[in-house]
Amino acid sequence: MHAPPILRDLVILVAIAIPVVALAYRLRIPTIVGFLLTGIALGPHGLAAVRDTGSVAALAEVGAVLLLFGVGLELSFSRVVRMGRDVLLGGAGQMLTTGALAAAVLGLTGLPLPRALFIGALVAVSSTAIILKLYQARSELDSPHGRIVVAIAVFQDLAVVPLMLLVPVLAGGGSGSGMGALRQVAVSLGVIAAIIVVGRVAVPPALDRIVRLRNRELFTLAVLFLGLAAAFVASRFGLSLALGAFVAGLVISESDYGIQALSDVLPFRDAFSGIFFTSIGMLLDPAVIVEHPLVLAAAAPGILLLKAGVAAAAIRVLGRPFATSVIGGIGLAQVGEFSFVLAGAGLTAGLLGDTEYQLFLAATVVSMMIAPFAIAGARPVAQWLGARLGRETVDLRTSEEIAIGTLADHVIVVGYGLNGRNVARALRAAGVPYVVLEENGRVVREAREAGEPILFGDGANPEVLRQVGIERARVVVFAIATPAEERRGVTNARQLNPRVHIVVRTRHVASMQALEQAGANEIVPEEFATSLELFARVLRHVGMPLPAIRRLVETARRDHYSFFADVAPRLSPLHQLGALGVELDVDTLDVAPSSEVVGQNPVSLRLRSRTGAIVLAVLRGGEVLHDVDEAFAFRAQDLVVMVGSEDALNRTRGLFEGTT
Repeated sequence: MHAPPILRDLVILVAIAIPVVALAYRLRIPTIVGFLLTGIALGPHGLAAVRDTGSVAALAEVGAVLLLFGVGLELSFSRVVRMGRDVLLGGAGQMLTTGALAAAVLGLTGLPLPRALFIGALVAVSSTAIILKLYQARSELDSPHGRIVVAIAVFQDLAVVPLMLLVPVLAGGGSGSGMGALRQVAVSLGVIAAIIVVGRVAVPPALDRIVRLRNRELFTLAVLFLGLAAAFVASRFGLSLALGAFVAGLVISESDYGIQALSDVLPFRDAFSGIFFTSIGMLLDPAVIVEHPLVLAAAAPGILLLKAGVAAAAIRVLGRPFATSVIGGIGLAQVGEFSFVLAGAGLTAGLLGDTEYQLFLAATVVSMMIAPFAIAGARPVAQWLGARLGRETVDLRTSEEIAIGTLADHVIVVGYGLNGRNVARALRAAGVPYVVLEENGRVVREAREAGEPILFGDGANPEVLRQVGIERARVVVFAIATPAEERRGVTNARQLNPRVHIVVRTRHVASMQALEQAGANEIVPEEFATSLELFARVLRHVGMPLPAIRRLVETARRDHYSFFADVAPRLSPLHQLGALGVELDVDTLDVAPSSEVVGQNPVSLRLRSRTGAIVLAVLRGGEVLHDVDEAFAFRAQDLVVMVGSEDALNRTRGLFEGTT
């Protein structure tokens, strides 16, 4: 049995792409550049290693579908609404001005107005995929320029919908064809509206039912089905496959399962987007570049300068600082992946000739290759221009609002079972910012209704961890008790943030060594803790004194696993006195509103003589108070740290709780 030709071409494509992308990684060049270069080298105009460009183009169309489906998942309608003014004014101003100026320049060359307007629209669109990938890698998505650039890119992506619908209008000749084009526009708008409405009504309950089955494969298949089905429906009514997938991504991103859907689609998107960008490189004919070198030499830098200047001006009009405007303008200078989709539609409709298409393709590829280096050098350029023009310095402050996605120095809690709830409750009481990840849809909904900062997602997945700011987190707590998932989560968290402190609750002592090797800082085995609790309860029931039980428990910790040998002294230095026969304990007591201690202090209460316990410190509103003297007064909800014998602490507990 012979292998289909497409498989041979795909093997060659991937085999060459691997070393090229690896080299790009070593040289710190974005992989998109590697894919484009691979396509140029392998295409029919290069080494001709891949002969059947039609089959590769089919794979590229699937790649475009998954690429833009992923872009839609990373955005959302609610995000557009929150961006509001920046999206509408900044995005509309940038696109209209860029398109009009580009069309005016092309009009001077004698190009007909419809074609000039169409090419101007192509130039105005930037690459959301490149922007999100590069800004995320540089941790600049929440910077002032990052937020405004994403806002304008969101508008551009949404504007592609009417632009795609206008292609037949611009290509129409007479009135009859014009009316037909308008009917097509009306039908297309109806199809998109139907996808949005049906998606918003039907997708959330459907995903709810699938999530209840707790089957990851089924969830991933459902998400892919929704994206591909929307693309298929859109194509049946004359729309682009990629456009339908993009709208489907926007709809799913509004559900509770948007982050998990994105993480499941990303591996497919990354693989097929590589094929997409490689196929774009294959379409490029170097002969056209050789025949029109001056045109390309003017077009590529002209597009970059025009887009950067117009975008910077649009951002400046919104009231942003000079440096933020310059950095944002440079970030939007490249031409985007949606432009390829639009250009293909324009080529079919006759709005672009073959030579014009090749020149546009070459200029776009050059802009994409330059984009990573331009974004990396944007700050020095802004600082240099600011110094020359006497403008303000670069504003790099991040948002002061604490929200999921913009958290810093926070705690990530993976799992919202009993242990996860207790950790979250303690963090909330201490005023520590945190976010919870949970894979049970019902639990997520209930916790969210209760005001918990919780998201649906696999906390062991690296993309999900990135979405909740693993690079900026202080601590990650894995409270899922699934050995394989724990190890995967610890490994991914350690790779994404070598400095983060990782705490794992696991079920079995046997799992501890593997978790420690994976990068966990602290491991709490449920099996061992349970055995110690049983051990202590039995000894207490048979009449052994509490200090003796404590000493035996500490000995068991040291003898059975060395991990606990140095933890116990850190937790309570007073335990060391137990070996000397000094029976002292430390306890924390809440001050009840009805307690007689409210408004008084240890001296006025004669606390030492009445109970035998001593106050060490008081925790109030996240602050530790050590000066608990005659000038001090207890308040309701204070957390009081006490030291004393077991009987003394029992007497004190009744006093503070208002029961005696």
